[in-house]
Amino acid sequence: MKRIIVAIDGFSSCGKSTMAKDLAKSVGYAYVDSGAMYRSVTLFCQRNGLIQNGVVDEDSLRERIGDIHIEFKFNEETQRNETYLNGENVEDEIRTLAVSNQVSIVSSIGFVRRAMVALQQSYSKDKGIVMDGRDIGTVVFPDAELKIFLTASPEIRAQRRYDELKRKGMEEPYADILENVKQRDHLDMTRAESPLRKAEDAIELDNGEMTIEEQRKWLLDIFNERVK
Repeated sequence: MKRIIVAIDGFSSCGKSTMAKDLAKSVGYAYVDSGAMYRSVTLFCQRNGLIQNGVVDEDSLRERIGDIHIEFKFNEETQRNETYLNGENVEDEIRTLAVSNQVSIVSSIGFVRRAMVALQQSYSKDKGIVMDGRDIGTVVFPDAELKIFLTASPEIRAQRRYDELKRKGMEEPYADILENVKQRDHLDMTRAESPLRKAEDAIELDNGEMTIEEQRKWLLDIFNERVK
């Protein structure tokens, strides 16, 4: 079978990462979570005082962008890739609401997106990759052989996020999470640099009423058809 690039885009908390990870594991492909990369940059900004009153110090970030090193390492115990920022495992910290509340303002900065896109594209030399994010099928891999666009209502996505944080012991008010989801949707779709949009050749899926197993089967069936 030929090896292809699978691009999964969509709104926040749609389950893109879960679908992408499961597919990559099932078919033996590499998986890259592009959202984790922007979250890592956001965490770096927070730790270094580069965000004040909701405004990013872009000049300082531009000077320090070369100090940000992001890696994905496979955890044998969890059987998942985890995100490392400058050698530190930050997988849990980048998923907090504090990071979620500011990731859109960081990811909208042009030079940040260009740096991350260049890094993302460097992973695709031999294909056989599954990547999820906001602009994978439109900007990062416009020639990807399989493009998926996920959507679900803000309320369903907020509930999923609430449940995920609760499982990790990081419970936040549902109302705050819902507001964050709506704000991120607006910022993602209206930013000047690589806005969130469905690629013309992407297959759209509203997974609001689907189980994880149903989504897994749906995607695997489409993947198998595409690689024949």
